[in-house]
Amino acid sequence: MIKNFSMLLEAAKNQKTMKLVVAAAQDEDVLVAVSKAKEMGLVEPVLVGDEAKIAEILEKMRVEPKTFRIVNETDVIAAARKSVEMISNGEGDFLMKGIIQTADIMRAVLDKEIGLRTNNLISHVMVYEVPAYEKLIFLTDGGMNVAPDLGQKVQILENAVQVCKAMDMEKVYVSCLAGAEAVNPKIPATVDAKAIADMKEKWDAMKVVVDGPVALDLAVSKEACAHKGYKGEGGGNADILLVPYYEVGNALGKSMTYFSNAKSAGIIMGAKVPIVLVSRADTSETKLLSIALGSVIANH
Repeated sequence: MIKNFSMLLEAAKNQKTMKLVVAAAQDEDVLVAVSKAKEMGLVEPVLVGDEAKIAEILEKMRVEPKTFRIVNETDVIAAARKSVEMISNGEGDFLMKGIIQTADIMRAVLDKEIGLRTNNLISHVMVYEVPAYEKLIFLTDGGMNVAPDLGQKVQILENAVQVCKAMDMEKVYVSCLAGAEAVNPKIPATVDAKAIADMKEKWDAMKVVVDGPVALDLAVSKEACAHKGYKGEGGGNADILLVPYYEVGNALGKSMTYFSNAKSAGIIMGAKVPIVLVSRADTSETKLLSIALGSVIANH
């Protein structure tokens, strides 16, 4: 079981080297992360984008551009399409967003002719290493689905479970977050959480334990569970935090980063391959860890 990001990097390093295609790669933070990942032996990257700008940035970094395969495409929309086509043609194992809007790369990913769509819902999973928590915690979905219905929440959770299984987690504990543990028909988050938790046969087959509705303190603190008398099987031991709405996941994730100094990695699931998608504001370290995460999932 991969419990921290050091173990994740080692796992990515020790497996088969995966091929990463980077769409619109002419971004310094992206290239710093990709160069480091290549140097560590995590990936063999293909850089799709403005070749002159990519070479200029690499030379500024004192990295020889000729050590990379660069596919010249100066238009970012065309670069996204070319990158997706390459994945579809078997020239890459997973995809990374460079200096391009999320909507633009996802438009290429979901294109009916060249895209990577499946019958699954596309969703975002953030993985956090929080100093105060003994293992990695998986947060979903604070990046793609704004107000998912019950069926969509089930698919979002299935995508997150796939990430956990790629991290060699035999048993996965899930907390469906809400403001309290009582089901209130006037609060849809509690109703959906209970419905998901009641799908016991489905989750048992996947070796997944789902509690819900659960407030955040009872999801991650055994002390809070003891104090409040909460008896949920995964109480205080959550691996996955399934949030009811986009705003909850977005705010909770950013609070872990900015208040708790948590390290993070982000990935999109539900397409034919994992897609490394992090904020333009994220550091090169976050991008490196996301590449490692995508590589492990793609190999799995």
